[in-house]
Amino acid sequence: MNKKQQYSDFIKNQAKRLGFLACGIAKADFLEEEAPRLEKWLKNDFHGKMHYMENHFDKRLDPRLLVEGAKSVISLSYNYFPESTQENSSYKISKYAYGQDYHHVIKDKLKELLQLIHDEIGEVSGRCFVDSAPVMERAWAEKSGLGWNGKHSLLIQKQQGSFFFLAELIVDLELAYDHPFTTDHCGKCTRCIDACPTEAILPNKTVDGSKCISYLTIELKDAIPTGFKDKTQDWMFGCDVCQDVCPWNRFSQPHAEPLFTPHEDLLGMTQTDWQELTQETFSKVFKKSAVKRTKFSGLQRNINFLDKK
Repeated sequence: MNKKQQYSDFIKNQAKRLGFLACGIAKADFLEEEAPRLEKWLKNDFHGKMHYMENHFDKRLDPRLLVEGAKSVISLSYNYFPESTQENSSYKISKYAYGQDYHHVIKDKLKELLQLIHDEIGEVSGRCFVDSAPVMERAWAEKSGLGWNGKHSLLIQKQQGSFFFLAELIVDLELAYDHPFTTDHCGKCTRCIDACPTEAILPNKTVDGSKCISYLTIELKDAIPTGFKDKTQDWMFGCDVCQDVCPWNRFSQPHAEPLFTPHEDLLGMTQTDWQELTQETFSKVFKKSAVKRTKFSGLQRNINFLDKK
């Protein structure tokens, strides 16, 4: 076995030991196919008021501009599918935000993996990324063989569905590269497109982010446009509709990450509980949660928008 393969096998074995669902590796290179797609998406204003998406265009397409001398992009997935969900009659939070903020939980695991690489292989320069830098994670996951991008633009894995986070290690180490995932297993299914309450999912695996409920309830800092009244289906933080209807998610299995366990009060809260939410309860229930990103005032805005029928 050559060194590249030996190192790659070591990284994948350690990733599995750390709890990652899957790990794939691609050569760090320019994302030629994604360049015109990203340009068109921005030109159509599908990013809404997420102006940061306009920044670092070149870095989004070339990981070698993020890590000097980058040779490999290691893509990883981490399950967040919960064992139990909120009451159907409650205002809803996207499943990924039930527990502690995934940025911190997964970044700690990535740092541990990078340290293990150092210990085993020697001096390797690299950076950890968890949905917080200009990295086109779904493109890299597809290139590293983890799965395919569904019509809702999220990555799908045959045995796991799509309820997982993506993360990357970009390193200056040459490794054995996996084959890109080239088969689209969505076929003629259009369930995610048909079910999207705001018609945000367009043809060609494109999402108009400015219409997405996740954008409206998290990213948008202004008032939610009244045109979306009666279309947000009681989602107060994020949205899982396109994933909930996806046939591949019948294979989703509950995660085994204790840090993703929701606060004991969260799942049982009713619409009335949410309407009467105080800063104190917000701080307690979402102590280390990604929901804190929208702040108490932002969640209140969302609840009020849903409450005014």
